[in-house]
Amino acid sequence: MRKVLLVLLLLPNLLLLLPNLLPAQTPSPAAASPAAASTAPPAAVPPPAIVLNQLGFYPNAPKQAIITGLTLKDVFYLISIADNAPSWQGRVDTVFFGHLGPVTPSGNSSVTTRLADFSAFHRPGIYRLVVPNLPNSYPFTIGANAFSPLVAAALKGYYYQRSDIALTPGYAGAWARPAGHPDTVVLIHPSAASAQRPAGSHISSPGGWYDAGDYNKYIVNSGITMGTLFDAWEDFPHLFDTLRTNIPALPMPPGARDRASHVPSLLNEALYNLRWMLTMQDPNDGGVYHKCTNAVFDGMVMPGVTKAPRYVVQKSTAAALDFAAVTAQAARILQKFNRQLPGLADSCRRAAIAAFAWARQNPDILYDQEAMNKAFTPAVTTGAYGDRHPEDEFFWAAAELLITTADTQYLPTVRQQLGIPLTLPAWAHVGMMGDYSLLRHRKSLPQTLQPALDALKQQLLTMADGYIKNWPTTAFHTVMGHTPNDFIWGSNSVAANQGMLLINAWLQKQDPLYLAGALANLDYLLGRNALNICFVTGMGTSSTGHPHHRPSIADGIDAPVPGLLAGGPNPGRQDHQNYLYTEPETAYLDQNAAYASNEIAINWNAPLVYLAAALEALQSNFAK
Repeated sequence: MRKVLLVLLLLPNLLLLLPNLLPAQTPSPAAASPAAASTAPPAAVPPPAIVLNQLGFYPNAPKQAIITGLTLKDVFYLISIADNAPSWQGRVDTVFFGHLGPVTPSGNSSVTTRLADFSAFHRPGIYRLVVPNLPNSYPFTIGANAFSPLVAAALKGYYYQRSDIALTPGYAGAWARPAGHPDTVVLIHPSAASAQRPAGSHISSPGGWYDAGDYNKYIVNSGITMGTLFDAWEDFPHLFDTLRTNIPALPMPPGARDRASHVPSLLNEALYNLRWMLTMQDPNDGGVYHKCTNAVFDGMVMPGVTKAPRYVVQKSTAAALDFAAVTAQAARILQKFNRQLPGLADSCRRAAIAAFAWARQNPDILYDQEAMNKAFTPAVTTGAYGDRHPEDEFFWAAAELLITTADTQYLPTVRQQLGIPLTLPAWAHVGMMGDYSLLRHRKSLPQTLQPALDALKQQLLTMADGYIKNWPTTAFHTVMGHTPNDFIWGSNSVAANQGMLLINAWLQKQDPLYLAGALANLDYLLGRNALNICFVTGMGTSSTGHPHHRPSIADGIDAPVPGLLAGGPNPGRQDHQNYLYTEPETAYLDQNAAYASNEIAINWNAPLVYLAAALEALQSNFAK
């Protein structure tokens, strides 16, 4: 009877919706109805659309969509899609309806929005959202484990970045390819020469992930990447214990006593990069080479096609400290896997101690690529990752070493940096990585440090409170975009790292707003944004299709390598391409030449893995 009454109530409005409900091909995000398109200035803002997380929602979590542009009606409908109806050709049921929120102008573009909130609907299924006179939303699911495929895909994105092994069809599918750069003969660049390793001599430095859209390997960017992935493991180990990714297990080393034991996929994949990082330390002094690289970027070809010489360049303070932080964290994590990986935890511990000691003796060896190229040949013009302020790297490395070794020699460096203003993590700003670890392990730290850690906890919560203060009133109801300054090179990593911060705040104080804010930012990355696009390749219905990523460009396959997070809107547009939209939240171009907004990078994928995994692990905390 209730269903009959609902149909009678909705019948007049359903008649208005008939054009939208006809079985038809899913409309493109750029294909608005003529009536709707005419209301927006040409080439100023994207066409009106229903934008939402294209993957799905947990039954008891917030569920919101945003309507961009002008609407003729103030009502929205949730329609059910029969599971067995391809291309939505089948039974359609209206299961929920509501009224749109007020018109809200965006502070980051000329877009105006209205909110469609269907959080009160909990029934699992496959749905679309409908608003009269607009294209229907992309399909989405409501159900448990909504982000499990995303966690697996984002983590497996690293597998596709492996440098020296073949990606086989059984694991890589359509993106199978031969091995890339073997890096078994890597030249010592003149900038890195020493008495024991003169210029032109060579070392072996195999393995490791390609950094981004290029084919080089950088210690500094590997630092924050590995630290973020290890944080995900330390915070949510049970999730990764059971996660299935179809990532091949690495060969067990000689002497392994328990070859059958399970090494979880996250650690298995991180080991691939960790073992490369260990080759970048000079055993003669403990210093760490800044990067393993060509002299110039490769062309848009598959990895391994070019045979240009590979070099390790000068050691740097930042590289040594990022290396020390990662290997110290690895040492305590891998200690639990000593049967499968005998001796590796101890090796990491020794490597971390030696790298930190080198950095103490060489506190101001900064990587200045321009100056290096004036002094040495060949000139190196690949990514610099030149960090001129290593104070935060000292803090992070000291924090990880203090936690792992309990050696109080690291305590003064930790104390010196505690209390300074917090900065969202980025490759050149890693202080908060140390903060996360100190709070996570505070029970094992000296009692004399506890008052400072109390203050640190309050700092972190205050920062999180600042993010969620005005979040419900923003145009897209996301923490991301609370200021136009969020939209920088790699802005999607800003959204992911904001989410990671809010998760860490929730771990300290179980305020449901922290969890909801983190979820809102993942919604942003998965489609609830001004562009109506999912920024993760291979996910959702309308996602990044042409990233600045050499394998995706050169492999001859239409679809890009999956599981990679695109950089995101960047009004700087340093690539000088012809962007259709140029305002802060719309300055994104899905073309492979648009490296300023559409490149991928390992340090951007890492907070995506953390955020999606955290929400999966904590989904039961969303109250009904």
